[in-house]
Amino acid sequence: MDPAGLNRTVTRLAHEIVERNRGVEDLVLLGVRTRGVPLAQRLNGKIEQIEGKLLPLGVLDVTMYRDDVFKKIKQPVVRTTEIDFDIDGKTVVIVDDVLYTGRTVRAALDEVIDFGRPTEIQLAVLVDRGHRELPIHADYVGKNIPTSPGEEVRVQFKEVDDVDGVFLIKSGKVD
Repeated sequence: MDPAGLNRTVTRLAHEIVERNRGVEDLVLLGVRTRGVPLAQRLNGKIEQIEGKLLPLGVLDVTMYRDDVFKKIKQPVVRTTEIDFDIDGKTVVIVDDVLYTGRTVRAALDEVIDFGRPTEIQLAVLVDRGHRELPIHADYVGKNIPTSPGEEVRVQFKEVDDVDGVFLIKSGKVD
């Protein structure tokens, strides 16, 4: 996906979120670190263009909520979660770049529940690459990219990587 395609996809996702929720009343966005954050920021900008209102925007760091945190990473880097608003009674949209096994989303759900009791939790992802290990699906998907175990979907945002795009990489390793 090139920068123009990425922009079109984010615009479409923003419209879908607004339509499904019949506006933006009591709606909040939570971006999952790292690349879910710039995606959430971009969605928020598009939603502001559509509805004339910026949504409360928070950041989730799910590192310590992951079930594999100490198996895959010897020294996990834990950053802050930033939710400076009440989520009780709100519709929370968790935003992440790639949905793969579902384990990051499970961790995000656990963390959100520790912050309050939303009315509803929805999931928006830029890419769904399949291979779920948990029964999790996204409510909003920018693009479905079927992959094999030897492939990786790499999302890049200017805010983090100095370039915009979605790339399918042959990793060479097979799980």
